Amino acid sequence: MNAKYVERMICFITMLMMVHQTMSAQDRPIQDVFRLYDYRQDVPLELEKTLIREDCDIRLYSLSFLSPVEGRVTGYLIMPQTEGLFPGLIFGHWGLGTSTEFLPEALIHGKAGTVCLLIDYPWVRPARWRRPIDQYSEPEKDREIFIQAVVDLRRSVDVLDSLSSVDMGRIGYVGHSYGAQWGAILSAVEKRIKAVVLVGGAPSQRSILMDNPDPDFVALRDGLKPGVLEKYINIIGVLDGIRYVPHAAPTPLFFQFAKYERYFDESDMVSYAEAASQPKTIAWYDAGHELNGVETLMDRASWLQNTLGLPIIMDKGKEIYDAK
Repeated sequence: MNAKYVERMICFITMLMMVHQTMSAQDRPIQDVFRLYDYRQDVPLELEKTLIREDCDIRLYSLSFLSPVEGRVTGYLIMPQTEGLFPGLIFGHWGLGTSTEFLPEALIHGKAGTVCLLIDYPWVRPARWRRPIDQYSEPEKDREIFIQAVVDLRRSVDVLDSLSSVDMGRIGYVGHSYGAQWGAILSAVEKRIKAVVLVGGAPSQRSILMDNPDPDFVALRDGLKPGVLEKYINIIGVLDGIRYVPHAAPTPLFFQFAKYERYFDESDMVSYAEAASQPKTIAWYDAGHELNGVETLMDRASWLQNTLGLPIIMDKGKEIYDAK
């Protein structure tokens, strides 16, 4: 075997490795994709929580637990004061938010009799555990961090399972924007979650980064070298929600879309919902991407009540609003 042949073989193998690393999400078998979110459930949780508020209805804790990937996961835990076996809800915030995004809603559910867990994603955690994103020239790093966000949400199910007061047959998830994207993935890979609400979710990274007319995204596209964003989308696309919702069944999905969405258009949302497995529910609201109106909150509360048997929040919510 001469040196020239060996050199050619090395070049050929290197090229194959590069193709494998940059192959599009559409080329990857779905079961291989699902394995991206595997983790060791036998790793200790090392759950730490601090009581920060208590009243006649709930106990509110700040908490942290060990991530199976890196560092610690931070957030909040809300537990009803009464004894019993309660359903559980996990909340996933939008990309620029934190675990406090859904805190008012979670408090209402807690007062009605649901255990609620809200976590921060790796890029908004305290400095010692923070992992920055939007590294467009190094998409593999962003992909790794996004996968950690999903794994940490799966780990949140383990946290609920560790609580003797949680009915593991009634676990739901509510996610907004990025949180909806993670919810789409969870609907396919985490079957302990029995109902998923996707609030303002985009079907793909391309629909946000390439097709979005928002001035900030136009400036982003103009400011990057040619090919950088295409490569980023190609690698990050493995997390596109539209790849996962066809595999949600038997988990029911509730899509909540904005009529005045600024980050992607109506056709994107329609195609996303059409791709999802049954059972599914789709609702449209006179709102922007924030989808923060009372109607959206009450609709998903009603849907969760019908789907999971969550306690009715109407009276509890009215008490809170009347007290202001």
